[in-house]
Amino acid sequence: GLQDKIKLVPIDLLNRPAWYKERVYPENKVPALEHNNKVLGESLDLIKYVDSHFEGPALYPNDPTKKEFAEELLSYTNTLNSGVYTSFKGDPVKEVGGAFDHLEASLGKFDDGPFFLGQFSLVDIAYVPFIERFQIFLQNVWKYDITAGRPKLAAWIEVCWKLRLFMIGKQELN
Repeated sequence: GLQDKIKLVPIDLLNRPAWYKERVYPENKVPALEHNNKVLGESLDLIKYVDSHFEGPALYPNDPTKKEFAEELLSYTNTLNSGVYTSFKGDPVKEVGGAFDHLEASLGKFDDGPFFLGQFSLVDIAYVPFIERFQIFLQNVWKYDITAGRPKLAAWIEVCWKLRLFMIGKQELN
C-alpha cells in the first residue's frame, strides 16, 4: 500500500499553521496531496488522482455504465451534504430522508456486491466519512436513524466499518 510511500503531516484544523496556506495549499483546506511538485486539494479529486497515479487495484470502474453512475454518485455528495447541513436547523426527516432514500436505491443498482458499484470503489471511499459523521450526528442530536427502513444502507455501513482500511483510518484519528 501507499502507507510506506507517503508522509502524513497532521495539522491543527482550528489553528492551521501559516506555512500550510503559503507553501502547501493556498485554499487552506484539508486534505491536500503534494506529488511530483503538484498540489491537489479537493477530496474527490485526490481519490481519482491516487487511483490513476499509483499502483494497486483500480478503484474507478472501467465499465461505462458503472463509470457514469460513479460520476452521478460523486456529484450527489454535494446534495447529501447540503441537505444534512440544512437539517441542523430543521426537521431531519424532511430535510435528508429523501437523500438517504436515494442512497438506499443507489446501493441496489448493481447486485455483484454490497457497495455502491457492486464491488468496492472510490465512490465508497468518498461516502464513508460523510455517512459516518452524519449517522452519529443525526442519531445523537435528532434521534434520527439513517438506516431505519434502509437495509442496503445498513448493510453497506456494516461492511465498510469492517474493512481494514477504514479501521486503520479510525484508529489513526483516535
